[in-house]
Amino acid sequence: MASYDDNNVFAKILRGEIPCDKVYEDDHVLAFNDINPQTPTHVLVIPKGQYVSSDDFFNEASDAEIAALFRAAGKIARERGIVADGYRILANCGRDAHQEVPHFHLHIFAGCDLGIMIRPNR
Repeated sequence: MASYDDNNVFAKILRGEIPCDKVYEDDHVLAFNDINPQTPTHVLVIPKGQYVSSDDFFNEASDAEIAALFRAAGKIARERGIVADGYRILANCGRDAHQEVPHFHLHIFAGCDLGIMIRPNR
């Protein structure tokens, strides 16, 4: 696994070097609206710890960090009013999943029909 890059865009957001449209923050988590939303609701939820991927996070994060991340996602969904119609939580891990930022994060998508989960096997 690659080592954590302190210059990735989320690290810069966490340090306050790049602004974000914050929707939630606690001791372990920061969540903000995506600057290039793919759906009417597109929120990124990131741990404040230095985790490269979901594999890294699930193996190295404390129980408190893991719980905080998923509780934050649920709280954001309720506050945004997207629970009734439905939403999708997505985490990309690695090259084949097209993970673009080497800092673990969740996407919350909602506000429209999200279609099938993945393309059929090719």
